[in-house]
Amino acid sequence: MKRLQMNRNQIKYLVIIAMVIDHIAWAWVPTTSPAGQLMHFFGRLTGPTMAFFVAEGYLHTHNRGKYAGRLALFALLSWPAFCLFEFGVFPVRMMHGYVHGTGLWSFPMHYYTRTLVIYPYFGVIYSLLLGLLAIWLWDTERIPLPLRLLGAALLVWLSRYGDWQYFDVLWALNFFLLRDRPVLKWLGYCLIGGATFVLFAPWDNGLDSCLFQFGVFLVPLLLNCFYNGQSGSRKTIHKWFFYLFYPLHLLLLAFLRF
Repeated sequence: MKRLQMNRNQIKYLVIIAMVIDHIAWAWVPTTSPAGQLMHFFGRLTGPTMAFFVAEGYLHTHNRGKYAGRLALFALLSWPAFCLFEFGVFPVRMMHGYVHGTGLWSFPMHYYTRTLVIYPYFGVIYSLLLGLLAIWLWDTERIPLPLRLLGAALLVWLSRYGDWQYFDVLWALNFFLLRDRPVLKWLGYCLIGGATFVLFAPWDNGLDSCLFQFGVFLVPLLLNCFYNGQSGSRKTIHKWFFYLFYPLHLLLLAFLRF
């Protein structure tokens, strides 16, 4: 029986569908429900698979600076969409109103205040950008090893402000550093994936509420059994579709949600 083969474009479209299902679940389906767990389970395909393709993209792109620039541009463009979807507000806004406090000579008074509020939370493209920068930094051998370690650690820490925090940067580095050692590569991937339970289970409503995290272990199956290593069609739409679709679908879901 012939095995189903999928190229990079087809894999990306598959995980984009998984991402939409995941976001729909976050918006409207209780996480602890069977439906919520199942939808998030398949949604775990997206972040790790995109980190895998970032590592591949670094190796095959003709211009790494332009690649990083595209990710940076759409990480910024996705910022308002991500905040609207997650919090229902724009990422930068001015809050104002009267506050009760103590004025001069200790007399109670009401005074008017304006405060600039910034939500420094970005979507997954931001995390993928940091993953690419971590690979690029590590691959620059003229930089001393201690500085590369420090820089990579800083990029992992900065990913706390993005979606798939910490893990997408670590996975991208893992896929790059162990690209020629498949057994160790997938062992490292699974160890990083297992850390999701250590970090997130205490914050969930019991272990059963985060069982969907086991979905990250679908990624080795998907990429080892179905990915044929080919890019697929090189038409422009395939190159730009994810960049454009990501903020647009978040805006649509935010509009429907709030």
